Amino acid sequence: MEAQGEEEEKEDAEEDAEDSAASLLASDRLNLDLYPGGCGLLLHLLREPSSPLRHIHFLRLNCNEEQVGAALAVLPSLQSLRSLVLRGGHHRDDRGSCLRGSLTTLPPSLSDLAHLVHLDLSFNSLRVLPACIPQMTSLDALLLSHNLLERLPEGLGALRALTFLSASSNCLQALPPGMARLAALQRLDLSENCLEVVPEEIGALSSLTELNLASNRLQSLPDSLASLQSLRLLFLPSNLLVSIPAGLAHLPLLTRLDLRDNRLRAVPREIQEAPFVRLQGNPLGVPEPIPAVLPGDGRSRGGGGDPSALLHSQAPLLGVGEEPTPKVCRVLLASDADSFTVTSRGCSVALACGVRMLFPPGATVTPTTVRYQQLPPEPRLVWLGPHDALLSAVLELQPHGTPFQQEVRLWLPFVPPRAWHGCQVVVRTLSGQTWKDLETHLEEKAKPKRLWASCRVPHFSWFLVVARPVEDSCFVPREGALLCSSGDPGIKVIFPPGVTAEPRHIRMQVVRVSGWALGEDSEAAVSPLLCLSQDSPHDFLCPVTVQLPLPPGITGLSLDQTCLHLLHGDPQVLAWDDITAHVTLELTHLYARFQVTHFSWYWLWYTTKSCVEGLARKVYDRLRLYRVNFIALQRRRDPEQVLLQCLPGKKVEPTLKRLQPRYRGPEPSDTVELFEGEQFFAAFERGIDIDADRPDCVEGRIAFVFYSRLKNMKEIYVTSTVDRKTQAVKGQVSFYRGAVPEAVPKEAVQRRKGPDALWLATLPIKLPRLPQGGGQGPLDGLTLASLNLGNPESGFLTQSNLLTVASRLGPDWQSVALHLGLSYPEVQRIQYSYRDDLDGQIRHMLFSWAERQARQPGSIQQLLEALEQSDRQDVVEEIQAILELGRNKYQASIHRAGLASEAESASARA
Repeated sequence: MEAQGEEEEKEDAEEDAEDSAASLLASDRLNLDLYPGGCGLLLHLLREPSSPLRHIHFLRLNCNEEQVGAALAVLPSLQSLRSLVLRGGHHRDDRGSCLRGSLTTLPPSLSDLAHLVHLDLSFNSLRVLPACIPQMTSLDALLLSHNLLERLPEGLGALRALTFLSASSNCLQALPPGMARLAALQRLDLSENCLEVVPEEIGALSSLTELNLASNRLQSLPDSLASLQSLRLLFLPSNLLVSIPAGLAHLPLLTRLDLRDNRLRAVPREIQEAPFVRLQGNPLGVPEPIPAVLPGDGRSRGGGGDPSALLHSQAPLLGVGEEPTPKVCRVLLASDADSFTVTSRGCSVALACGVRMLFPPGATVTPTTVRYQQLPPEPRLVWLGPHDALLSAVLELQPHGTPFQQEVRLWLPFVPPRAWHGCQVVVRTLSGQTWKDLETHLEEKAKPKRLWASCRVPHFSWFLVVARPVEDSCFVPREGALLCSSGDPGIKVIFPPGVTAEPRHIRMQVVRVSGWALGEDSEAAVSPLLCLSQDSPHDFLCPVTVQLPLPPGITGLSLDQTCLHLLHGDPQVLAWDDITAHVTLELTHLYARFQVTHFSWYWLWYTTKSCVEGLARKVYDRLRLYRVNFIALQRRRDPEQVLLQCLPGKKVEPTLKRLQPRYRGPEPSDTVELFEGEQFFAAFERGIDIDADRPDCVEGRIAFVFYSRLKNMKEIYVTSTVDRKTQAVKGQVSFYRGAVPEAVPKEAVQRRKGPDALWLATLPIKLPRLPQGGGQGPLDGLTLASLNLGNPESGFLTQSNLLTVASRLGPDWQSVALHLGLSYPEVQRIQYSYRDDLDGQIRHMLFSWAERQARQPGSIQQLLEALEQSDRQDVVEEIQAILELGRNKYQASIHRAGLASEAESASARA
């Protein structure tokens, strides 16, 4: 009976496989790369000699599967096959990078596929081109990108029908002369390889219209390139070119010549003046650099403050992963420095906050003072799109807008995004009155682990690092074009010939929808959100075809078309309209196609509910919300020091575990939802108040701005408005909503219902009863003359400020005293004199030191350094806030009194 049951189960499994094949097979196409076990399913279906699969024309397999080798052995039986896709890259690592497939070769019998015209072997592990490929003489397109190829065989020239060859992102060091026999070749992509020379024979490719040699090691180009009379697009950025053939300017059909980021110091005038040539990142007109050597006097050339803040070395500072550059002096800036000087010899600069800069020789003609500051993010300094996330603080570099003779390299540290898949990290800067994203490269340092975003900047402004959905773009000429999503190749936009009178720049972003965002409508299925935009306000001259994948779990053969809805989104007001009745949806097994004449946002929904526009609005709002909790902790040895933090729910438990040895407090708040960039406030209530003036205090409330990837944390000192000598104070801290980002629709804000729509959470705070002591006042026993540390221009600390600092130190005062320069016997004498009064010990130490330092320059900096060395960064930050507030008040009083110079007044007005 058991054997009979197993046999029945086997027959049922085979029947299910045959049914699956019938549903997967749409016309003459078979896509098995999207289904687990696709290679095994192919083997099962081809066991029958009369299988209908033997007549398919298009086949896709996943080369990340274990059975791909066995599947390759049966492919020669598919004699009608015209397109074969054997790609890897279907799995990704932790950072979202595609993993290579296991394919290292192909069986020789594949050359029997006489009708094969399209072969895609991308994202595999090929080191040598399989011998069967040169024998596939009918091939029209061959894709070999993202493999490990070190060379191409001479026999590749036998593919006389080949029109498209892509071998980008390999390890090619040379090209075979036999490639000259590819007379029909129209598009050749050899970018991101290790090519040092291009053979003269390339000039024989008379049909070539597009040639991509970007990101290689080319120092020169053959003159035969000027013989490519059909060439329209020539890409040569990120090479080592020092010269180019002058004949390129005379190619009759050339519409784009990209020479960015090379070493060109002189370019033929005809090329330099051509409107289709890009030359950014080249040292044009700059003489050969002389290695910079510091003068023998050993004095600092960094400028901008105390020379002791600068550490120089003649060794060049190279960027992470950077190629060697001409030797320039190295400048390491301490945390108290805020400027440095750059000369025509260039320099490399490392700031204490982790920022790196490289000024190449000739970047400036005259010595230029560069000023910098790292600012906490706030809405006026941060512009985020509706799907962006901030990953860094804001870096301001001055002078603003002054152009450099050569672009400056900039490295900004950042925290990684929440998920790498579908995400792109870019440096964003304010250029004029608009924000724009710079071309960005990511670099990583293993020990200590750190990430940098690297870019080139022509002038200085404000800079920050953001994560955005991957953006794909293209220029659409009159002849039309095809734009595909790099994250999901199934998402395409097809521009037919005659679609535009003038070339247009098109941008595409794809936003993936998490299951959490669907919320109550979990039975619905949605496609990725497609966001399209262009740089022209005019509609297209003829319809543009857009292809979107059907929602997950939905196929074109089984769906109920009355449940399929195409939504149109307006990015200005973020409203959604169902336009299904106004377009014609062309359905295939996996995709839906429709035509439009202008661009916006598009979303496919599959649901049985009727009010799909309302559902889309709710889901889109949830798509941009973050679930967070608030914590309020008090330092165990100083309950008046309160730590407030807003953090994602999954980080609450590990954060509390890390802080538990030093802090204690109530349970975290209930989960609330905030938008990226939304403002909120913390207010202390019921007998508790903030103890000191703070720049971030607005009407008695501490202001926060929520950024999901940054530490939304502040430490505040509080005091009591009631007498604590008789009783403890049981107060609370409440969190309230503030302003939301401009990109959030008003409807989402208005849907916050209830009388406490602005209230978020409340957590208890308890200040213990003060111990009964001898009744001494805070300064009893001290006979000090009136003193102020510092000066009004740079900020000063009054006796009241020092008293506040003294109340914070607690048992750490001895460490602070030793770092301030007090001897160990002196510390012991203070401890003995006030042996029953810890507060007296601290006050006597601090005020006696302050009396000696009252007229000494640098006393405040000495105090800050002593606190840092004693691991009391919280007190350092409070002192810095006091100093900043004092400087602002002093400057305001100067201007009110009319004592500021005309230049200072003009600067303040600007």
